[in-house]
Amino acid sequence: MNKKQITAVVELDQSRYKTKIFADGHFIYADEPEYLGGTNEGMAPGGLLLASLGSCTAITVRMYADRKQIPLTGLTIHLAICAEDEMNEGTVIERKIELHGDLDEEQRKRLMIIADKCPIHKILTHPIKIISN
Repeated sequence: MNKKQITAVVELDQSRYKTKIFADGHFIYADEPEYLGGTNEGMAPGGLLLASLGSCTAITVRMYADRKQIPLTGLTIHLAICAEDEMNEGTVIERKIELHGDLDEEQRKRLMIIADKCPIHKILTHPIKIISN
């Protein structure tokens, strides 16, 4: 398997806070809500962070369930974090995972352990460095 670096390009012009994000051939907007001066035409950065964690968790659990033939029919993940201006090194993300399907208790426990093994979870729970040039 050939692994490649994950990259993104973010552009901000005169549109106040509405930000264009390009990654791996995909495009989305990020923005701030109107009460912060944005146009609310995209998710705020904190929402994107939660979306990254939630989608990575869901995909990781699904991959494991498929590989182990666990009868997971779906999952729902609820996430919450404090306001962005309150975020610091002590910030807590609340994550509630609902597993759907005819699962026994052992399968549920195993899938919950696997949820913590998603790459984004690992990044967020360990120190990382950001190098700006």
